[in-house]
Amino acid sequence: MDVKVILLSIGASFLLSVLFGPLFIPLLRRLKFGQQIREEGPQSHLKKKGTPTMGGIIILLAVLLAFLKFSDKTNEFWVLLIACLGFGLVGFLDDYIKIAFKRSLGLTAFQKLFGQLLFSVIICVLLHHMHHSTVIGIPGTSTTVDFGWFYYPFVVIMLFATTNAVNFTDGVDGLLGGTGAVAFTAFTILALHASEHESAIFSATMIGALLGFLVFNAHPAKVFMGDSGSLGIGGGMAAVAILTKTEILLVVIGGVFVLEMLSVILQVGSFKLRGKRIFKMSPIHHHFELSGWGEWKVVTVFWFVGAVFAAIGLYLGR
Repeated sequence: MDVKVILLSIGASFLLSVLFGPLFIPLLRRLKFGQQIREEGPQSHLKKKGTPTMGGIIILLAVLLAFLKFSDKTNEFWVLLIACLGFGLVGFLDDYIKIAFKRSLGLTAFQKLFGQLLFSVIICVLLHHMHHSTVIGIPGTSTTVDFGWFYYPFVVIMLFATTNAVNFTDGVDGLLGGTGAVAFTAFTILALHASEHESAIFSATMIGALLGFLVFNAHPAKVFMGDSGSLGIGGGMAAVAILTKTEILLVVIGGVFVLEMLSVILQVGSFKLRGKRIFKMSPIHHHFELSGWGEWKVVTVFWFVGAVFAAIGLYLGR
């Protein structure tokens, strides 16, 4: 594939994201779609109360328009679009209910589970229709395992785990935007290597949209992406890993997201079993904040760690 198309995809989605920011941020402010801040969180975050949220709309719209422009509208196109926009829609509804109805939890656990399961099943049906391979390779080896029909429950677990792990990472200005852009850079390279045109274009548009969003989301943030952004990013990332047959590599390339999710699981498990917390607060980026790290230090260190994980993933996936 022409690398020029990749660069154009990145550039187009970046410009769209930058252009949409000044349009949507004042609108979100007028609609009073402001962020609610957890009282038990870092005290430095209390001043962020009221900052416009649901900015994930900016990212998803930039990705959609750029992807429509440069993609070939194949079956893979629909898998990527449904994974990204479908999970993004679940996140949007969650954000909207939290803000419009003053319900701190947004969608109920059942409603959120149903929405995520619905789009996961649609994706599995599409994959089966495409005769997508159910064989999974072990990174760094020539070993492969055919999951057969179990591959589809595996895909559902992948989508759930990735979207939630990415969602946990969105808690500090610019953290998810940067780590997401780094991860999608690795997936763009892997997709090019695997000649997966649609996945490469999608990943490229996501890079541009996230970098464009960082213009407004870097510390101090003028807007937050909310669940509409984080769930859409996670769904798209899982779909790219599925289509490029890098399912296991996703754990490596998305190492920061895995650590964030593990910190929550360990924190909850430790408190329930022993009545003690392992971290000062989870997800783990808050632990470092409460340990005295400034937001910018947390973000840049996590970006660097994300780049290391991405580099390891590229090495294993070559």
